[in-house]
Amino acid sequence: MTTPTTVEHLDVLIVGAGISGIGAAWYLQRDHPQRTFALLEARGATGGTWDLFRYPGVRSDSDLHTFGYEFAPWREPRSIAGADRILAYLRGTAAEHGIDRQVRFHSRVVTAAWSSEQARWTVEVEHPGTGERTTLTCGWLFCAGGYYRYDEGFTPHFEGRERFGGQLVHPQHWPEDLDTTGKRVVVIGSGATAVTLVPALAETAASVTMLQRTPSYVMPVPAEDKLANRLRRVLGEERAHPLIRRTNIAKGRLVWQFCQRHPERARKLIRWVNARQLPEGYPVDEHFNPPYGPWDQRLCAVPDGDLFRAIREGRAEVVTDRIDTFTETGVRLASGRELPADVVVTATGLNLQAFGGIALTVDGHPVHLADTVVYKGMMLSGVPNFAFAVGYTNSSWTLKIGLLCEHVTRLLAHLDAHGYASCRPEPADPDMPTRPFLDFAAGYVQRSVDQLPRQGDRTPWLTSMDYRTDRTLLRADSVVDPELLFTRAGDAERAAA
Repeated sequence: MTTPTTVEHLDVLIVGAGISGIGAAWYLQRDHPQRTFALLEARGATGGTWDLFRYPGVRSDSDLHTFGYEFAPWREPRSIAGADRILAYLRGTAAEHGIDRQVRFHSRVVTAAWSSEQARWTVEVEHPGTGERTTLTCGWLFCAGGYYRYDEGFTPHFEGRERFGGQLVHPQHWPEDLDTTGKRVVVIGSGATAVTLVPALAETAASVTMLQRTPSYVMPVPAEDKLANRLRRVLGEERAHPLIRRTNIAKGRLVWQFCQRHPERARKLIRWVNARQLPEGYPVDEHFNPPYGPWDQRLCAVPDGDLFRAIREGRAEVVTDRIDTFTETGVRLASGRELPADVVVTATGLNLQAFGGIALTVDGHPVHLADTVVYKGMMLSGVPNFAFAVGYTNSSWTLKIGLLCEHVTRLLAHLDAHGYASCRPEPADPDMPTRPFLDFAAGYVQRSVDQLPRQGDRTPWLTSMDYRTDRTLLRADSVVDPELLFTRAGDAERAAA
């Protein structure tokens, strides 16, 4: 006689133990200490992005007083910090609140199947190393793994790359033993990763060339926030923290609004700042004047102008051209110029993957993400008891994560108070116009836009990128909404709250 296997059930499963997952766990513990939960992490360490990326100079491009958690002050003097300090902050926060004890490593979620009859998810989990699979069930599933593939970066096809005799590296898979000291390095790309890599590599490399097809907006920012540091000395960490956050949120919002409302004035201002940072007579318009408006893509921040300093000192060069082909000794450009290289770094972006590639089904029907509409920036139409964490693309990621985590815990409290077992968003207007959820011009988004959910043209289906708006929608407003349908355990019909 075979003994039936007992399947472990948890109230909430959080997928991912990076900055979003640790934040979600903190809010869940604070607001629902009676609930059982676990964080499932596919890799063998916490920290997500900040543990994964190991390329030289890897750092934040948002200030840590807003990129860090609202409930855990950033205590370092540098507000733009390297991955090692961010990782120490995340792991310290997780340890302080006992969240690290709830993490289950080497646990990649493969499938998640919702049953309306049972009002629960059945989740299949795989060990990436052994392929062994286990099953868990949960009442709620919270995906906190971001939106790009951890196991694969994006590298476009380059003609002749197989002929290249040097080393070809993607920043997402930086070899631990790679030493670029005294070598000629070409970094292909112009985004946040490229502008981080170039000054870091220029410290020891013989030469570093940033090869870009299209320029990006690049702005110098102070590595240390002097006002924040003064406030911390005067008021102490705990009292200064909320004031610093409010100040920096307001400054970021003003910059964003200025760029959106006055793009030409913003373009001229950025160009003026760039020209002051670069050598006299430098071709600013060729290398630092994008064809799109400011904040149509994310602005690249360089702490203390380190990229510009490397250019001024002759340790780095920017070349704007197209690649014709790789050669045995470097890269030949469309203009005919050849860039000699011992190492070529393809800082060419990410591959998007929503929810870690989990195959979702609802009552046996597969969920096609492109057919769903995002509700309040955190749930999917027609998918019950499912939430996800995607932060801002125009300011600190974590600002939004905190708000939506709070909203999820308030939603759980509402279900408890009224005896509901589940809820799911449904648009009242099935013909509502939609557009991509990540409505952003970056290449890594545009490559995968047809595989992602969509957003609507009105609240609560329109995804806000404004902290003040979201603070009202997610923190202050009621969780009750006519387009969010609630079901009691055992009910055959849905009932709106």
